[in-house]
Amino acid sequence: MSKTLNGIAASDGIAIAPAYLLVEPDLSFSKSTIEDIDSEVARYKKAVSDSTSEVEHIRDIAKTNLGEEEAQVFEAHLMILNDPEFTGAIEEEIKNQSVNAEAALDETAQKFITIFESMVDNPYMQERAADVRDVSKRIMAHLLGKKLPDPASIDHEVIVVAHDLTPSDTAQLNKNYVKGFVTDIGGRTAHSAIMARSLELPAVVGTDSITKEITDGQMMIADGLDGAAIILPTDDQVTEYKEKAEAFLKQKAEWQKLKDAPSVTADGKQFIIAANIGTPNDMPGVHENGAEAIGLYRTEFLYMDSSTFPSEDDQFEAYKKVIEGMNGKQVVIRTMDIGGDKHLDYWDLPEEMNPFLGVRAVRLSLMNEEIFRTQLRALLRASAYGKLGIMFPMIGTLGELRKAKAILNDEKDKLIASGIKVGDDLQVGMMIEVPAAAVLADQFAKEVDFFSIGTNDLIQYTMAADRGNENVSYLYQPYNPSVLRLIKQTIDGAHKNGIWVGMCGEAAGDSVMFPILLSMGLDEYSMSATSILRIRSLMSKLNTEDLKELANQACFVSETSEENEKLVKDLMDKLIK
Repeated sequence: MSKTLNGIAASDGIAIAPAYLLVEPDLSFSKSTIEDIDSEVARYKKAVSDSTSEVEHIRDIAKTNLGEEEAQVFEAHLMILNDPEFTGAIEEEIKNQSVNAEAALDETAQKFITIFESMVDNPYMQERAADVRDVSKRIMAHLLGKKLPDPASIDHEVIVVAHDLTPSDTAQLNKNYVKGFVTDIGGRTAHSAIMARSLELPAVVGTDSITKEITDGQMMIADGLDGAAIILPTDDQVTEYKEKAEAFLKQKAEWQKLKDAPSVTADGKQFIIAANIGTPNDMPGVHENGAEAIGLYRTEFLYMDSSTFPSEDDQFEAYKKVIEGMNGKQVVIRTMDIGGDKHLDYWDLPEEMNPFLGVRAVRLSLMNEEIFRTQLRALLRASAYGKLGIMFPMIGTLGELRKAKAILNDEKDKLIASGIKVGDDLQVGMMIEVPAAAVLADQFAKEVDFFSIGTNDLIQYTMAADRGNENVSYLYQPYNPSVLRLIKQTIDGAHKNGIWVGMCGEAAGDSVMFPILLSMGLDEYSMSATSILRIRSLMSKLNTEDLKELANQACFVSETSEENEKLVKDLMDKLIK
């Protein structure tokens, strides 16, 4: 029987395919004494053999779908599976202690992990701890008769279903096979939703219970337009949604006619509509959707997609590729934004009670200067190949900004002294995400070339509500007058000091927020590439004279987020026939 779960429409489109359940199985076990040692050793060896075959298969698929570099992690796993010091030690534990294979595996793996993690002077060996964890988990799954999800191994059309999707999960998804995804938790600003829009995949998030309601392989529909997930759809529903998908494609075709058109209002005022990207692989979507700039290149994915810290040369090549690919249009690259909900397996950061309020983004960079300097050198070298803006995330004080700029200028001077070219028109900016920075925007504007407003964090910090926490999701209010006042204060502070200001948070592509931002005079709107043509179409229908009073009403007359949503919708109904 068909069942519909309602969630949040996180990425436009309709997908119809079998479900691929990306859920970790329960790998708990009980320790027991074994009498038939030979049989237990044979069971263990089979689990190792099956794991090896599985990893070889995943490696081969990863090479084809993701490239040689992405497949390297699986080569490391195969080395461990074929290492007699590791596998032999587990076998000896079974024989000497007469314990079941699960207990021997767990105890031996923990010893190896502890040894590797203690090698603080050898980052390469420290990183092997994560590989041992992954390999041990795979062997354990085979011993227990459980199946581990492997997004990189998907080789047929599916809709991925998960409790949540981490950035590393989404990095492994192959668009040729993954047609959409549905999650239990999350909102439009969750990283899974942002990645879905970057990959142009329909997505529904925040369904609460999709992973409990569906089984692997069941046919389903993901309606990313209205936020519905349909399990075991009827033939009539499949027909209905195929028609809905066709209608959406026709609408996209209409928007596509604006691909090479400038972003102008009905009264001829021109603005910039830019794209947010995570990796150079997102560039085709940037061009297909007619982006006039890159307003945000999230460099943390370079770190998250790697098993080690990316080298200066690796980063330089990635940045250069994007800058050259924009053919003279500006590219704004954000320095590493790790922390909060973004982690690296190979960087053992301390546990924090409130990670979103702790050491993350520029704070982490300033506390780990060598890692920061490596990235800045790569960025400065890449600036010679086009128009680059470097921006620092989560700046809260002038002291942080000045320290980050001093390190950047120091590396710039060193490169120039050594004869390495740096771009002449390099711009340095900062993100406005911390309310303290928005309040002092007029002061910060004297020290940078531009601002970029990161609404995802600005809203959660203003409303004191974790955007990943479903229990306080009602407080995530982009249209709240308090949030809008901070945005207006930022734009006014920037313009007062002669610098431009953009927005790279998800609100820039929101059809309710957009008219308010236009009325405030925001210069650049950066969003997921798939939203660009829809917003350009909306911009072309709006006359800025008709919006003159909107910003003032939204900030200083309306009292609630709901009032502002109604205010904009009523105005749009009147202006757009």
